[in-house]
Amino acid sequence: MNLVSEPEIMATENKMQSSDTVALITGAGSGIGKATATLLAKRGSYVGLLGRNEEELLETLNEIRADGGDGMVLTADIADSKEMRVAADRLFAVRGRLDSVVASAGVNGVWAPIDDLTPEEWDKTIAINLRGTYLTLHHTVPKMKQTGGGAIVVVSSINGTRTFTSPGATAYSATKAGQLAMVQQLALELGRHQIRINAVCPGKIDTEISDNTAQRGKEETEIPVIWPEGDIPLTQGAAGKAQDVAEVIAFLCSSGARHVTGSPVWIDGGQSLLR
Repeated sequence: MNLVSEPEIMATENKMQSSDTVALITGAGSGIGKATATLLAKRGSYVGLLGRNEEELLETLNEIRADGGDGMVLTADIADSKEMRVAADRLFAVRGRLDSVVASAGVNGVWAPIDDLTPEEWDKTIAINLRGTYLTLHHTVPKMKQTGGGAIVVVSSINGTRTFTSPGATAYSATKAGQLAMVQQLALELGRHQIRINAVCPGKIDTEISDNTAQRGKEETEIPVIWPEGDIPLTQGAAGKAQDVAEVIAFLCSSGARHVTGSPVWIDGGQSLLR
């Protein structure tokens, strides 16, 4: 009698859940987007890797193929409606379906006092984070309706949904709050089409997003509070990993989350409960 180990059973179930499915992941060249694309591909999904940096996307695709998965590169600016429409059309033309969408692309932008933050800086953060999320959904939801349903996950943040203590992060927090509002509004609108939509709200995660953060006037906006040493209780202060977020996203895209929609999931090791 051949015995099958529990990890093998879980791997088979994950494969069955995702086999022959198609997923579109924005921001797939790095960080949470890359970790999510890699994990979904490992579990059997054909992945559309969308982003602006073609070199990063090709690197992600090569890693996926080396691990036995497959996908395609979709170079597009998420804030550009025409580019997003073309990208969504390309993926759908190649695979004929779209089962999961992960809106991961985003920036921290400029963090500054409200009277110092320029209209141009505000507009750029709004364009990428909020307009980009809207365009991602605007151009993919029709494909999901044709497919017969599916799952959408929007990558929001603890900022703007549970915490408001990041100095000068008004534009960023507004976009993250807006993303969660979109998720909850659309959970009702899209339910009749068998499309589920949820949000993940990471705290401090070890990614490259800080590279696109500019901060000014921190002393003017910082709250004079001394946070406890190790302000991420679960890890004694250590930041989470992109893989930690990817695992939750993969669950929300799977049949295991078939009755979950309109929900935020905070992935922060308890960080936001201190702030």
